[in-house]
Amino acid sequence: MDAALIRNFLEKKNIFAVVGASRNPKKFGYQVYRDLRSAGYKVYPVNPNADEIWGDKCFAKLEDLPEKPDVVDLVVPPKITENVVRTCKKLKIRKVWMQPGSESEAAINFCRENDIDVVYGVCVMIERARRRKGN
Repeated sequence: MDAALIRNFLEKKNIFAVVGASRNPKKFGYQVYRDLRSAGYKVYPVNPNADEIWGDKCFAKLEDLPEKPDVVDLVVPPKITENVVRTCKKLKIRKVWMQPGSESEAAINFCRENDIDVVYGVCVMIERARRRKGN
């Protein structure tokens, strides 16, 4: 993955939405949300099956957020990712991070064909930790 692209996604000014955020501490969606929030990012949890995550109001879908996020981080199955990237296009969101396991060729191609920057195949938590250590 392109290091400059990842650096751009991880800029502190970026607002994140974690689609697939979870209330269950054992789930990856919980860990990603907690990691970003603990690192000081402004981050919104998105999950239609939760009212609150980590004490924060949870939103059912991207369209419900109070402001447009800069980065949508996906922690959902590939079929859901394919629907969410279409919503990103509609909302003019230009940065999508597909956590390992959430990506599909169709979703990646959709992003590329619609001028949406896409990161996939790497974990946001690992990339954040790598940059903190200066690698």
